[in-house]
Amino acid sequence: MAVNSKKVAVYVLVVFVLYVIITDPAKAADYVQIGFEGISDAARAIGDFMSWIADGAPN
Repeated sequence: MAVNSKKVAVYVLVVFVLYVIITDPAKAADYVQIGFEGISDAARAIGDFMSWIADGAPN
């Protein structure tokens, strides 16, 4: 019976995340904040790009 490597990778990732949350909740919160800041910055950049395109893409 072959083990699906993708499934194993997901399990390893989940165990690692739980380990970090349990052993150092403050650092885990910092990681979540960094992730959300990155998503926010990416969304802002996409919005700026779309606005630039809508304005006729002036140089």
